[in-house]
Amino acid sequence: MIPAISGAIGPLGSSEWSVGSVGSLGSTPGVAQDPNAVAGTAGGDGSFSGTLTNAINSLEQTQVQGTTAAQGLATGQLSDPTQAITSVENASLAMDLASQIRTKLVDATQNIFQTQV
Repeated sequence: MIPAISGAIGPLGSSEWSVGSVGSLGSTPGVAQDPNAVAGTAGGDGSFSGTLTNAINSLEQTQVQGTTAAQGLATGQLSDPTQAITSVENASLAMDLASQIRTKLVDATQNIFQTQV
């Protein structure tokens, strides 16, 4: 059985569930950009960090849309409940995908570090 959530921790706001901004991940000061970066990737500058920044920012936007839709439904400002449900489910699926990708990247990194030369 799952215990009930205690009210002692205080009310949870939308900021508790958001991903947050990554700032200027793609433009680290003092680090030269790779001139041989693969062109045609999703990043604006064609680098891995640019692609990663765009993906995280897209995830953040999806989370904000889900939060806004849920709040609109709860306050009665949203007339179509299917729109809120769709936005919240999209945000949930995007977070699940990001979590799975992160797990795969961590596993791959650990595998590389455990490789004996």
